[in-house]
Amino acid sequence: MNRHAMTSSLRTLALLSLGSIVLATGCSQKPTSPPATTAEQKPAAPLFKVDPATAGAITGTVRFTGKLPPRQLIDMSEDPACGAAHHVKAYDESLMGARGGLLANAFVYISQGLEGKNFPVPSQAVVIDQKGCWFHPRILGVQVNQPVDIVNSDPVTHNIHPMAELNRAWNHSQGPGDPPLHRKFLKPEIMIPVKCNIHGWMHAYIGVLDHPFFSVSNDAGVFTIPNLPPGTYTLTVWQEKLGTQQQQITISPQQHAVVDFNYKGK
Repeated sequence: MNRHAMTSSLRTLALLSLGSIVLATGCSQKPTSPPATTAEQKPAAPLFKVDPATAGAITGTVRFTGKLPPRQLIDMSEDPACGAAHHVKAYDESLMGARGGLLANAFVYISQGLEGKNFPVPSQAVVIDQKGCWFHPRILGVQVNQPVDIVNSDPVTHNIHPMAELNRAWNHSQGPGDPPLHRKFLKPEIMIPVKCNIHGWMHAYIGVLDHPFFSVSNDAGVFTIPNLPPGTYTLTVWQEKLGTQQQQITISPQQHAVVDFNYKGK
């Protein structure tokens, strides 16, 4: 190889080596921007305190206009202890009306108008009792994170099964004399159907809300939502056979409003 060719080859090797060093150095450099971090959780809003000097209330009735269908007889013969609790005759409780068509077990709640407010959670547990092979109460409301205690007052085993969609679903057997089950629901959800996996006629419904402004109509069809801050709200009623209705209402300071709901039959 002549001197010119050798010089040219050496120059080429030198350039290639320099390029490799530059590339290696560039690849090993750390990024100038800091790595992404997970978003920090927002702190909970301060607790909203209702001023008793301005708080109002809503009272009303839930009614069915028309002829209520006859209540169906429930066959509890598969478990004699259940039948004995009802003297052999037990009737469906999904649509219960008093004189004048007033409806029990309708769930009434504020569905709009409280956004952005953070309310205290009661420490007292809501109790679901399995007694007479029914759930008592059949319709109930709880706040998010409020304790729920499930007890079995029957001489038979039950299996309570809330079929939640937004909350975690679970089911648990509970024998006679077993200790209470302690549960909580972590998200608002209207309504969560509950069944007993052993006794197919046992049903209940749970309304989970992030505020305390709800009620269940009593045997006379009457509901009351007290201690409500002034504002404009959507009031919703839910009945397991008849569906939902809504009304808009504005509550002035210290106002006790009356709101009635009427389901129309045939």
